[in-house]
Amino acid sequence: MKTVYIDSQNEINYKIEEFLKPQLIYIPLKNNKLLIKNGDYVYKGDIVALENETNFSIYSSVSGNVTNIVSKFDLEGNQSDYIVIENDFKEKYKNKLGYSKAFSKYSKDDFVKLLFNMGIKGLSGSNNKTYKKYINEKIKCLIVNGVECEPSLCCDKSIMYNYSEELLECVDSILEIMQIPKAIIVVKEANQKSISNIKKSIGSYPNITLAYVSDSYPIGWDRCLIENVFGLKYKKDPSEIGIIVNSVSTIYAIYETLKFRKPLIERVITISGDGIKKSVNVKVKIGSNLNEIISQICQYKDKKDLLFIVNGLMSGISLPTDEVIVSSNLNSVVVMQKKFIKSQECINCGRCVELCPVKLYPSIVFKNIDNLKMLNKLNVKSCINCGLCSYVCPSKIELSEYLKIAKKKVDDRNEV
Repeated sequence: MKTVYIDSQNEINYKIEEFLKPQLIYIPLKNNKLLIKNGDYVYKGDIVALENETNFSIYSSVSGNVTNIVSKFDLEGNQSDYIVIENDFKEKYKNKLGYSKAFSKYSKDDFVKLLFNMGIKGLSGSNNKTYKKYINEKIKCLIVNGVECEPSLCCDKSIMYNYSEELLECVDSILEIMQIPKAIIVVKEANQKSISNIKKSIGSYPNITLAYVSDSYPIGWDRCLIENVFGLKYKKDPSEIGIIVNSVSTIYAIYETLKFRKPLIERVITISGDGIKKSVNVKVKIGSNLNEIISQICQYKDKKDLLFIVNGLMSGISLPTDEVIVSSNLNSVVVMQKKFIKSQECINCGRCVELCPVKLYPSIVFKNIDNLKMLNKLNVKSCINCGLCSYVCPSKIELSEYLKIAKKKVDDRNEV
């Protein structure tokens, strides 16, 4: 599987700052069954909504009063409705969390149920429900993905550096609870500093090892990672070959759930780019407004003519505003000054085809964007949104955007 070397921005330091006192928290209404209404008082850690199809819990990250419903941007670039909780800054719990029982006392069923009940999701951007990975009874290896191949993404590296003991304790406990023989923490060879503290303690955990991969893209994608580390391939899911993959951020969320019975209400995100005064890793409450975080923590150089690229320079999407709500699957924001480059006609060079990790034909998709029959034949749904096709295109055509459009057209047609 081919990878590409990409120039990264200057590396962000591994310090984790905190912004845990937002004025307002926003709970999404889309596809959710709301359990609160205007005028209600909400405690921190209360379940405030359930996902319609699965009854998966959504928690409040603050205590305070429910006020009104407003419209804000989501990570797809769409306007969505949110109900607002006004923070009273008292951090009041209805029931204090406290320490839970020793990790080793959890049964497999207890562990899986806890992940479901606490709303734990994949924090690499996938937003997949984590408990589903652990239903598999035949897991041979847990991969902890600390690669972060997106330029300027640094939240997992900062967690490895600052919470090494917590990560190792959690991984070791997962192995014991789920009776998994081994775990491998995978990082880039170039990021030795991020695991310097892990290397000091990993000798105490005989079933956990480190593996290194090159500084290339999209090496952090599960399929690419597994092929690189094990030389193995699978059809749809790593569980087919007895492997599960969790990001470092997800493992840390599991740690807080096991140790404190803490639901998914906070996460670390990276904010970087030439539009702000400093790049940071910052721990934030889920439901916060990005505008408030940047204004308080990073500060703008000049707020005019900015783009906000969420979840990666390569695979993310750009938004015209910072009025974006932090969700569990937001891992990074790059604040950039607008630089418009006019695209030219496709020159049929084939670079996008040559480098596509899933063997698609992006330039042909682009030329047949209105031909639904052809889009189905081109297997556009297998696109992983890595953005490589746009990155390597000498004509500066936003091929990855056309692939997203094509996938939506195919999905909409299949729903009819």
